[in-house]
Amino acid sequence: MTTYLERLSPWCLVRLLPNRQRLTVGRFRRWNDAHEHMRILRQLVPEANYAIIFDPGLEQQDSPDKEN
Repeated sequence: MTTYLERLSPWCLVRLLPNRQRLTVGRFRRWNDAHEHMRILRQLVPEANYAIIFDPGLEQQDSPDKEN
């Protein structure tokens, strides 16, 4: 379940970790804010990999399997 605050800030800055894991570093309202934050983090921790993703916070509903 996503919160109202998460829906207001759909741009996520994530740190890419081994084994296809990721750690959300921050959420931002604008892509430019996320990009600037990523630029600064890359200067501070150059060996880390970061990505910006768009997460609108929409809940996905699992549809029940229909067995007839």
